[in-house]
Amino acid sequence: MPKLPSLSAGLLVAATGVGAGDLVISSLSGARYGLTLLWAIAVGAVLKFALNEGLARWELATNTTLLEGWVERLPRIVALTFGVYLCFWALLVAGTLISYNGVVANSIFPLPFSEKTGATVWGAIQSVLGLALVRWGGYRGVEKVMKGVIALLFAVVIGCAVVVAPSYGAVVSNTFIPTVPGTTDGLLFSFALVGAVGGTLTIMCYAYWLREKRQLGDVRIGEIRMDLGVAYVLTALFGMAVTVIAAGVRPEAVGGYALVTSIAGQLATVMGQVGYWSFLVGFWAAVLTSMVGVYSGVPYLFADLWGRYRKRYANIDLPAQPLRQTPAYRWFLLYLALPPILLTVFQRPAWIAIVYAVSGAAFMPFLALTLLYMNNQSRWLGSLRNGWITNTLLGICLLLFLVLLGVQLEVFG
Repeated sequence: MPKLPSLSAGLLVAATGVGAGDLVISSLSGARYGLTLLWAIAVGAVLKFALNEGLARWELATNTTLLEGWVERLPRIVALTFGVYLCFWALLVAGTLISYNGVVANSIFPLPFSEKTGATVWGAIQSVLGLALVRWGGYRGVEKVMKGVIALLFAVVIGCAVVVAPSYGAVVSNTFIPTVPGTTDGLLFSFALVGAVGGTLTIMCYAYWLREKRQLGDVRIGEIRMDLGVAYVLTALFGMAVTVIAAGVRPEAVGGYALVTSIAGQLATVMGQVGYWSFLVGFWAAVLTSMVGVYSGVPYLFADLWGRYRKRYANIDLPAQPLRQTPAYRWFLLYLALPPILLTVFQRPAWIAIVYAVSGAAFMPFLALTLLYMNNQSRWLGSLRNGWITNTLLGICLLLFLVLLGVQLEVFG
């Protein structure tokens, strides 16, 4: 029987994967298409589960991280390209999270400045506090805070969804019976919603959090599947709840943070001020936990890649210490928490946004492709190699994310 304590690593995956982008696109789905696309959120959660389960199986079978597998078993250009991508992605994602945290915090507790200045100040404050929590609270501190906040998050948002749901029967039927809007935009939006559920690069953080809880030798694949199953059920429930809320109140605004405040305003007409403040606090909890999760998890990726690359190509021995205690982890944590604050002050150039969008869309098919190749090698994974169900899901992931990449290239081409 799987031990309950290991579930906390999955909870961090759920909390981190539900970011501002997921909230906005789920809200937009409900505002535009009602309950029609609930199935896309469920499908997205299943596909992200398949990717994350494949990552975990690699680690259990080889006792190495997937990043180590990339460095040791794939051409050198793969590690170099991923390192550049990781640094660029981290800067833009941290800036986005800081910005959204600042805007929603200033909406709840407005400072005596202009709206833009107040949001920047609040964003900076929360970023520094997140840095302090990760740096000095360690994994245990992050785990405790995330557990409390995610409990508040799901109670508030799912509670609002139960109150304003237009039809419980329609919620169930649209979850299990796919219906695609009969327009090109509707089809592309369905694909985008599937791809947006549960984060992108942050799914690679799970194995590192799991190592903080347990020695890999003490973990079984059944435990991991249960842990990740809980994580992605919660992720799907949250995304569906936001869609149901938007479908129930039909906000007037149709994009960005204005969509969030519009939903809160419409909830006020149904539930009173309790509905208004509950939704804003729930949104704040979501983007706050996502920021803390990124700050805690992503530096593992940089520290692991930096150490493995130097060992392979510069013959430098790795120190016998946890990744969290390495200088690379601490420097990348600072890189995540401080420089991106400037992105909330100065508008970023358009070309950066374009490159970020395209590179983000490119990562997921790369991950699916490497898992299809590496996890099908019997000499590496033995009995834990992919089965036909996993290969089918990874193949769907690859095709879906290639379509999304093509759409991004066409939009910005």
